[in-house]
Amino acid sequence: MFLRKEAVDQIKEICRRYVNEPSPLMLVLSDIQKEYGYIPLEVQEVVSKELNIPVSDIYGVVTFYSFFSLKPKGRYVIGVCIGTACYVKGGQNVLDKFAELLDIKPGQTSKDGLFTIDGLRCIGACGIAPAISINGKVYPKVKTADVENIINEYRKKGMGA
Repeated sequence: MFLRKEAVDQIKEICRRYVNEPSPLMLVLSDIQKEYGYIPLEVQEVVSKELNIPVSDIYGVVTFYSFFSLKPKGRYVIGVCIGTACYVKGGQNVLDKFAELLDIKPGQTSKDGLFTIDGLRCIGACGIAPAISINGKVYPKVKTADVENIINEYRKKGMGA
């Protein structure tokens, strides 16, 4: 991947926003993730030069935290909670159903680029378990029978219907 000059300039500007912060890396990476949807190695190299932090340290942070991604995510990111409360109430089955119907594994993006699914440790919605979130919208008490309708709802949105 080759970064255009405009992208490099924008990444440098994001780094400059936090020049006076004692530990700017998480703030910089968060802004880049919001802007581009992922943080590939080429972007990490620019950040490394701007913040004077080794690429290996940046890569370690990007791969440690699940909210950062090395690859582009789908238009709709489906987070299925598999924390204790959700797991006990069927969260793993819901995750498996999404994976089956979208023909992808957790952490992957569907061929059409619309969906990425992730298994999340906890989304703080234990009282409405099992819960999922799609681009921040939380769905309560999701059953495997609901999954196909949820996918179809977002497919229609994705096709401009």
